[in-house]
Amino acid sequence: MNEDSLKKLLNSLHNGKITPDKALERLKKLPYEDLGFARIDHHRNLRKGFPEVIYCEGKSISQITSIAKKILAAGDTLLATRANKEIYKKIKKINSRTQYNELARTIVVPAKKKKQKKGKVLVLSAGTSDIPVAEESVVTADILGSNVEKIYDVGVAGIHRVLDKKENLFSANVIVVVAGMDGALASVVGGLVEKPVVAVPTSVGYGASFQGVAALLTMLNSCATGVAVVNIDNGFGAGYFAHKINILSS
Repeated sequence: MNEDSLKKLLNSLHNGKITPDKALERLKKLPYEDLGFARIDHHRNLRKGFPEVIYCEGKSISQITSIAKKILAAGDTLLATRANKEIYKKIKKINSRTQYNELARTIVVPAKKKKQKKGKVLVLSAGTSDIPVAEESVVTADILGSNVEKIYDVGVAGIHRVLDKKENLFSANVIVVVAGMDGALASVVGGLVEKPVVAVPTSVGYGASFQGVAALLTMLNSCATGVAVVNIDNGFGAGYFAHKINILSS
């Protein structure tokens, strides 16, 4: 339940269009709905401006679809991460507006009423291999309500590629930098712009990258100011955080 739907419910009750019992039936699912294997936080949209997101890894398809049905029944936007095509097909049967981004491994069922997009989040990937994590950031920031621009394969091995995009860098409210290997792109971008940079280390790289630990440590040790770091491969977390910064600047 979001703020608009709650106001509509209260107005209907005030105007006598529904009974107190009907209103109570709608509200009794707040703050959460207990399914036994999951407690769905229907109150989250009211608190944070966006409903609970389904992290699909480790959940069975029946658990995922049960949670999805409840979120959609509450009239909320649906975002599921780390999803596969099989999960997508099941949710598509529940709602025909379901969208799947195979690269990002995300499922989205957008709200019927489109949000007006705000500001600008710029998502950069150092290499083509980093695109799946970058796409998760793009999908997340977009569905939350940010205008999103993406520029891929601009890593430090060819530094001129990102320098050619200075105007794009300067026009963004916040920049998400997704990089594996040495993770150096975040420091380069952080040294060029006054805008906040959200750095995402990826698990891309050869053995000594230690599945992203090398990139993570590089980003944590950045001497550039204004760089914050999320966990390895956490495109969702970066997109969400970038959106929160973006709307403060919009």
